Formats: sequence, C-alpha cells, structure tokens
Amino acid sequence: MPRKSVLDLQRMKAGSQRIAMITAYDATTARLVDKAGVDIVLVGDSLGMVVQGREDTLGVTMDDMIYHGRCVARGLQSAHLTIDMPFMSYQVSPTQALENAGRLVQEGGAQSVKLEGGARTVDAVRLIVEAGIPVMGHLGLTPQSIHALGGFKVQGRSDAESERLIEDAKLLEDAGVFSIVLEMIPAELAKDITAAVHVPTIGIGAGPDTDGQVLVSNDLWGLDASFQPRFVKRYAELENPMVVAVARFVSEVRDGTFPGPEHSFHRSRGEAKVARLY
Repeated sequence: MPRKSVLDLQRMKAGSQRIAMITAYDATTARLVDKAGVDIVLVGDSLGMVVQGREDTLGVTMDDMIYHGRCVARGLQSAHLTIDMPFMSYQVSPTQALENAGRLVQEGGAQSVKLEGGARTVDAVRLIVEAGIPVMGHLGLTPQSIHALGGFKVQGRSDAESERLIEDAKLLEDAGVFSIVLEMIPAELAKDITAAVHVPTIGIGAGPDTDGQVLVSNDLWGLDASFQPRFVKRYAELENPMVVAVARFVSEVRDGTFPGPEHSFHRSRGEAKVARLY
C-alpha cells in the first residue's frame, strides 16, 4: 500500500475526517506509530530537545534532520512523512530554502517539508512548492523564534495578533501550502483560521476544532514524567515501567541470574569431541 499523499490528506478535510499526526525520530518508533494507523509522521526539529537533550530546537542541523528522516522513512509503510526544516535552513533566502528542502526529499526521504512563519516565509514557500515539493506551514508558537517571542508562550491572544495570524494563514494558503500546523493559540482563533482556509489545519495546544491533531510521541507515551504542559494528553505512563525493567536487568546481572541456561548457547556433542582433540 502506498504512503498517504498530500492529496489524500486534503481529501480527509473535504470529507470531515480528522487527521492524526505524531512525531518519530527512528525506524522502530516509525514502525510502531505507522502500525497504529497515524496519517502523518513528522520528523520534528523537536528532536533537539527529545533526542539530543537540548533546551530548544535552535541547534538542530540539516544533517541531523536528514539522518533521522532516513531512519524514520525505513519504518513507514502507509503514513505520510514530513520533515521539519531546521533553524537557518530557509531564513537566508528562498533559494537557500529550496536547496535545503530538496535535500530533505533526496537525502532524508521526505514527502513534504514543514517550515515556520507566516508572511516572512511566503516567498520561500512559493518557490519550494513551484519546484514540486509539498510544504506544510506552521503558525502560532514557532519554536525557532522563541527568543523573539519571549519563550514558549501562547500566541494570538489579542485582536491584533489574531488578525495577523488569520492573514498569515491565508497568505500561506495562497503560496501553496497543503496544510498548516497551529501551535499554542486560543481555541477560538484556531477555529476561525480553520474556517478561513481550505487546507487542513493541524493543532497542538490549539483546541478541538482544527482538522487534525499532533503530539510528540515521547509526550504521548509519558516518557518524561517531569514534562507536563497543559496541551499534552498522556496515553501511557511508560517512564516508570521502563526504569523498572532496566533496574531488574541490572539486578539480575549483578546476582548472576541472567543470563540463564535458556539464554545461552551450547556446543553439540560432535563439536565437543572435536574440541577435545586439540
């Protein structure tokens, strides 16, 4: 079965079918979320925080995104694969943006790319789309701009900010994006933007009225009990069971009960006779 295309995803909006998107950073995770039936897998630059242990996404490179994209692509059979364009991979010029988008497709296995920002990214979006590479937009809280935004804060609370975000969404649609992520904005604004554009909107911390939802896989699985933002719903609590499992392994190694006979290999009788000759 071929992987979902951007046309499939746009038909989902037309048919009022909600879109489920989740992040993955390796082949094993990709295989599992694909098996569970997600529509889109995002190789997010959130890997800077989730995988690399950074405080933000700003240190993630093109090589990082390409490497993790290749890994994820190998684990997918049906889900659409989109890859984030990292900080400073598209901000310099539309030509730079096109070159790097092309690398994510050629080297990273992306079916589409995602970049942050509204009016300021329109020229880059248009050039990438004209080259035949689908683009997903990203508005609201844009993590690559946290220093300008003053941190990880809800965006679009004022009337002026709301109007600007609605206008940005329309500009992105006109430039050719096939969908738009809306992050950490009031639910009412996300509903207005979803009604204002014809392309699917995918929310994270943006209420229930977008065309789809996205979560970071590690958050969904509860792999970090200390990270509990309001917009995350944990569908499992895996941190403690994983720690307990490793602790059991450590204990059994130290007391000599692992590996047992059932985990060990033995020579056959013929092999043993040959060994005794020498």
